[in-house]
Amino acid sequence: MADVFGTFVWHELMTTDLAAATDFYTKVVGWRAADSGMAGFDYTLVYAGEQRVAGLMNMPEDAAPGMPPCWVGYIGVEDTDKAAADVASKGATIIEQPRDIPGVGRFAVIADPHGAVFSLFSTDGGDMGPQLPPGSNGQVGWNELMAGEVNSAWDFYSSAFGWTKDMAVDMGEMGVYQTFGLSGGTAFGGMMTKSEEIPSPPYWGYYFNVDAIDAAVERVKAGGGQILMGPMEVPGGSWIINCIDPQGAHFNLVSMKR
Repeated sequence: MADVFGTFVWHELMTTDLAAATDFYTKVVGWRAADSGMAGFDYTLVYAGEQRVAGLMNMPEDAAPGMPPCWVGYIGVEDTDKAAADVASKGATIIEQPRDIPGVGRFAVIADPHGAVFSLFSTDGGDMGPQLPPGSNGQVGWNELMAGEVNSAWDFYSSAFGWTKDMAVDMGEMGVYQTFGLSGGTAFGGMMTKSEEIPSPPYWGYYFNVDAIDAAVERVKAGGGQILMGPMEVPGGSWIINCIDPQGAHFNLVSMKR
């Protein structure tokens, strides 16, 4: 797993209706779903081909009151306990202390210094399995932070995980959109200062690759989801849409084809 330390290795939906959410995303993104087989715990794995991509679960009973359905990204680390202590020393808050997923690994839930939530994850000596090529349909194609303030957010994440700057895009009054990779590798995400017009706290968002964006728009609508923005072309020639699923979780889709 050493080659994925510092990258997003897993994405997980916490929802209020697991069966309905599974039906929605399998139809919209094209995933295949299967129960994880975890005893006493309903956890659905979704696959692109034979590759595990993400997990879906019902909202945990100990979730904060009023917490809406949401997607959470897991950043791979060598040692979850050490990484949690490190990010806390850099101003982050440990929302959920490190604990085990029996037979799988160890995780912790973190809020960065501005409040954006992500998780840390280390395996029990195994690996995350083969990764799909970048841009593969069904894969998470992009990880995006709407930061409290992009420069201080960059200092935090680059120091914690070894991220390096890639292309920067001047968005005019919206500020600079900074893309990033790991140790000079291919960019896998971007961040910018969250607009004051967006009412939510700072947050991470995730983009799932689909074959063509217009067809995906129709699948979102047919499944009871909402399109918040787009289709919009972004630098590099991709097309994106920002959406809400029927249970209220925000998600995004991206494709090189309109």
